[in-house]
Amino acid sequence: MRALVASMTGDHPARPALVLSNRADAGGIAWAAAQGISTEVIDHRPHGPDRAAFEAEIAARIAPYEIDIICLAGFMRVLTVGFVTPWQGRMINIHPSLLPKYRGLDTHARALAAGEQEAGCTVHEVTAELDDGPILGQARVPVLPDDTPDSLAARVLAQEHLLYPTVLRRFAAGDKTPIYLP
Repeated sequence: MRALVASMTGDHPARPALVLSNRADAGGIAWAAAQGISTEVIDHRPHGPDRAAFEAEIAARIAPYEIDIICLAGFMRVLTVGFVTPWQGRMINIHPSLLPKYRGLDTHARALAAGEQEAGCTVHEVTAELDDGPILGQARVPVLPDDTPDSLAARVLAQEHLLYPTVLRRFAAGDKTPIYLP
């Protein structure tokens, strides 16, 4: 989130309007507020298993901000088709694997267990299927012989901070052509 906000300067076609989290202790909330960016926190727990109610509250809270694009970054909640559909083509996410490989959680451990020679990250459009939307960009890193899930995650995260802002700039300007960083 910080990398995205930091990239939105000068002639960038997007501006940060809101940072929203389901966790009040998320570091990005305090940071965004300190930058003068509006923030909202919606705890999912009071909604129990009712994801639709949680998402209805999200929709109600973001409506006044007249959001054009939603950028998910570390939002670890699966969104339903009811929330995703109105945002189709206007919501993007970053995922720490080279999709379509390793959708979901524990991507680095799974890549290491499979003996992959490279790993990376993917920015994609959000669809109703988990980590399955059109790919907008990917960045690759080699898997090193002594890698652990944590060491691999750190190298992938560095690429996420380069890839996501680059893709967002293009996406906000209307360019959905995938890009691939080495």
